[in-house]
Amino acid sequence: MANDLALNAARGQAARGGPSALLRDPWFVLLLALAALALAWAATDTTPVAVRALWHWSPALLRGLGVNIQISVLAMALGTVVGLAVGALSLSPSALLRRLTRAYVLLFRNAPILVLVYFTTYVFPFELSVGGWSVPFPDWIKVVIGLGLPASANVAEIFRGAIQSIPSAQWEAAQSLAFRRAQIFRMIVLPQCVRRMLPSWMNLYASITMSTSLASLVGVHDLVDTATVASNTVARSDFTILVYFTLLALFFAYCYPIARWTRYLERRHEHH
Repeated sequence: MANDLALNAARGQAARGGPSALLRDPWFVLLLALAALALAWAATDTTPVAVRALWHWSPALLRGLGVNIQISVLAMALGTVVGLAVGALSLSPSALLRRLTRAYVLLFRNAPILVLVYFTTYVFPFELSVGGWSVPFPDWIKVVIGLGLPASANVAEIFRGAIQSIPSAQWEAAQSLAFRRAQIFRMIVLPQCVRRMLPSWMNLYASITMSTSLASLVGVHDLVDTATVASNTVARSDFTILVYFTLLALFFAYCYPIARWTRYLERRHEHH
């Protein structure tokens, strides 16, 4: 009994992730190494002028990061809604619908994200005419669409795989209890799909967040664009290195907790 309790406690500590678990994480070790390198460089080569300039630009950098987060959240929301619909249609009894959804998934899963961002930016109009009124179509919304398309294709595959992973015996048992198909899907299948999809969905969101750095290439004033403007304005090599170290740290600080939580959910799903 005591051994069982100790084993369960050890498993719980591993699942929660203590300091030793962090030190075994290669990405956390990489972060520590980069931080040590940055501190060593700052102690020798960075001048107080560069540090003061970074402090002056830090509010603008944080606002730029907010733009990246806003784009990633909206792109993932769009991709999730469209992806769930496409994933459901991919399981349709109609062979035509299955072929169309398969073509959609193959197209947008294998298209380079940068190409999609350029496509939505320069193919879509810069303004929309609605009832005689001209409504601007901002570039950041086009980037949301450009990132939402591959996200929707990946969500569709995640959703389809989650549904197909549900044992057919559960469908048969529910049908024997006179459940309708919609009830089976809503009350039995969908709750299990959410748990199975969540780790992959979060991993996809982290990937989309990192891809938002491409928005600066089409004129969106995001974190990367702000860092570039700051570097060109200050025009000091030490500040340029410092500001891009800061950019790397900000992206890492946002995405790393997502990766840690994803791993925790994956381990929890394996145990259950």
